[in-house]
Amino acid sequence: MTGMDAFSPAEIASLVRTKGVAKANADVISVFVLGVLAGAFIALGAVFATLVGTDSTLGFGITRWLAGVAFSLGLILVVVAGAELFTGNNLMVMAVASRQVAVGRLLRMWLIVYVGNFVGALSVVAMAWWAGWWTLDDKAVGTNALAIAAGKTALPFGNVFFRAILANALVCLAVWLATGGRSLTDKVFAIVPPIAAFVANGFEHSVANMYFIPMGLVLKDRAGMGGPVDTSSLTLEGFARNLVASTLGNIVGGAILVGIVYWFVYLRPSKD
Repeated sequence: MTGMDAFSPAEIASLVRTKGVAKANADVISVFVLGVLAGAFIALGAVFATLVGTDSTLGFGITRWLAGVAFSLGLILVVVAGAELFTGNNLMVMAVASRQVAVGRLLRMWLIVYVGNFVGALSVVAMAWWAGWWTLDDKAVGTNALAIAAGKTALPFGNVFFRAILANALVCLAVWLATGGRSLTDKVFAIVPPIAAFVANGFEHSVANMYFIPMGLVLKDRAGMGGPVDTSSLTLEGFARNLVASTLGNIVGGAILVGIVYWFVYLRPSKD
């Protein structure tokens, strides 16, 4: 055998479409539970990334890249352990474009998974709070978590939207590459670079923000937290604005820039 052992791009496109059909026809309870798991997995990646990025003396870029590598834990768990992530499921548009899944069924699937992701992310917020995780390094971890959340809610709507486009283009490309891998090692190594890139560059991921911002909200009024961090934008309104912008941007980045583009290249009906 010569060349790469991975599936070809055309084969990946077919696999992604087939998986999209299967996901659309899955039962509601299973989809919701897997959505909860995915939200929790992404949140655990965010917990790890926050810790890695705390008190680093390695410099801005390297620190953010290492935090991105740590955050990759979340998507690795989603892909390898099995879960349903809203942003990755944007690739289901390939099945819709091929007329194998109805738009209504796609939107139903997205809604169930989105709500499940939210529940899973919030469950990790609660557990991290009760575990006192935020008190590590003399509360520096909590201060970092607070700064991350405040920084996200301070961004203008347009900034969040375009950062979210870039974020989910990279997330869906990570899923795409992992689908092309034939072994566990292939999948893990395929996931890390795109995810590390999106985190290092400060792009916006709606499901990750379901953890990051609520974590900041619960820490906001904690005595001894924050220091010089400006938390004026860290409100429920700021959270809602960020979530709307990041969700819409994620759909554009994942469904259109990855899903529809690859459908057009590899799966559109031939006129021959």
